Amino acid sequence: MSYSVYILRCADDTLYTGIATDLDRRLTEHNSSEKGARYTRSRRPVKLVYSEPFPDRSSASRREYEIKKKMNRAQKLELIRG
Repeated sequence: MSYSVYILRCADDTLYTGIATDLDRRLTEHNSSEKGARYTRSRRPVKLVYSEPFPDRSSASRREYEIKKKMNRAQKLELIRG
């Protein structure tokens, strides 16, 4: 099973980072379901602005941690811009 690390831009222009096995399903959950993260539920709609594939959960989780905890907003925006 492969994983993706993704970044969403919320309606209030904040960024949310997560991991998923099915990005389309997860984006739908964030936008229209109670299964979406509590953070994004109050900031809908959200838009997928970045994703990165990983072969396993462990490597995806490490990358998610790196983006969430070690990058500031400017660095995340640079990552999104490529």
